[in-house]
Amino acid sequence: MTNEITEKLKQASDGLLFMSESDYPFEVFLWSAQAQEALTDQKLLQLTGHSQDVPIEKVDLDYFFRNSAQEKDWHDQNQKQTVKQFRALVETLKANLSDIQVYRVGTINIDVYIVGKTQSGDLVGLSTKVVET
Repeated sequence: MTNEITEKLKQASDGLLFMSESDYPFEVFLWSAQAQEALTDQKLLQLTGHSQDVPIEKVDLDYFFRNSAQEKDWHDQNQKQTVKQFRALVETLKANLSDIQVYRVGTINIDVYIVGKTQSGDLVGLSTKVVET
């Protein structure tokens, strides 16, 4: 079941780049052994190899994708297609995971982890980077 979900996320995010001052792809991750513990900020930093003093900001999934999954009047066909892909990605996340939380770790070069729980309790999600100066 969990492998099926990671595969769906791989397919939904394939070829998508999250746009900021730099564009980064999405990577799927699975933290199965960690699922029994609550995911605290400290636990997230430990799982992702960050030092414990790195700042973390939590944002809502829809807020995180607000610019990517929203069609604008001035979008061309390619941009409209990309918006559809981002919408499908958000729907895939919502359909397969519960308790979804978006963690923004660090400043300027920000590591982003979109984490949710599977029915079996595994933690699964996507990571990407955002550059904000």
